[in-house]
Amino acid sequence: MIDMLIRAAGDPKFLIQLLIVVGTIAAVITVGAPLISGNALEERMKAVAIERERLRGRAREEMGEKPKNRNLRQAPKPFMKQVVDGLNLSEWLSVGNSKLTLARAGFRGQQAEIGLLFFRLVTPPLLAIIAAFYVFVLKVVDVTPMVGMGIVLCALYLGLKSPEIYLNNMTEKRKESIRSAFPDALDLLLICVEAGISIEAAFQRVGQEIGQQSIELAEEMTLTMAELSYLPDRQQAYENLGERINLDSVREIVMVLIQAERVGTPMAAALRTVSQETRSRRLLEAEKKAASLPPKLTVPMMVFFLPCIFAVLLTPAFIQIMASTK
Repeated sequence: MIDMLIRAAGDPKFLIQLLIVVGTIAAVITVGAPLISGNALEERMKAVAIERERLRGRAREEMGEKPKNRNLRQAPKPFMKQVVDGLNLSEWLSVGNSKLTLARAGFRGQQAEIGLLFFRLVTPPLLAIIAAFYVFVLKVVDVTPMVGMGIVLCALYLGLKSPEIYLNNMTEKRKESIRSAFPDALDLLLICVEAGISIEAAFQRVGQEIGQQSIELAEEMTLTMAELSYLPDRQQAYENLGERINLDSVREIVMVLIQAERVGTPMAAALRTVSQETRSRRLLEAEKKAASLPPKLTVPMMVFFLPCIFAVLLTPAFIQIMASTK
């Protein structure tokens, strides 16, 4: 059985068939997932509600009251927690301020931190074993033992960095979603403030409305509303919003809100100014991308379009020349 698996793993035809099967399954899942998946906005809002309940419980604890329910957040997987605590991975596999890094990627709670440490432990040896299997057992590439060891070490390092790369990709996708929807959220927030709604209710209302455009931004605004309601220092809630999103436009609005809390400056005028600047910045970024398109399209046109044009133009003449020479 093992010999058959080894022969199958080294057979190029089998690998091509396996890739075709995996691609077909991925295509079916991609097409069918939106049809069978639930409402992502409701799931995110449920998670934010759990976070709000946790903040409420902590506020009650500070006031000397006993919270009604302490099991408000998702508990970490028992086997992961045992491995992380048993090997003390938080001391030598921690990624700087891991809680902030995970929050910027959209992961919260103890389960996310334990999962990060667990995968940073498991992924390097797993990729190293796979690389050693293909290099030394299947001998897919004909290399010397030293080069093979170098490939295994590279796979080991890639396994160590792959969770961080995944988090960075998730953070960038999240920031891009928030960046595209933030000017609209600012306009809605300005309308709510000018209508005389409190800032907590404004954040809640905008979070509900902006969820159709950016679930991530809706989640952050609803969480900020919860922190404004239950944290003793309101400025800390604004600073947490800026730290979690880490965008210049968000930091600007955070500074405006903090200044309004400290010295009582008019919030509506400041929000209008920041909203206009944010939209102008987004327009400039769009113009910059549009201006960079011609240089980027030059190489693809030379490689893909021009040969096709030459083939269409010259093929009839070549056929006539060949027919006349016979």
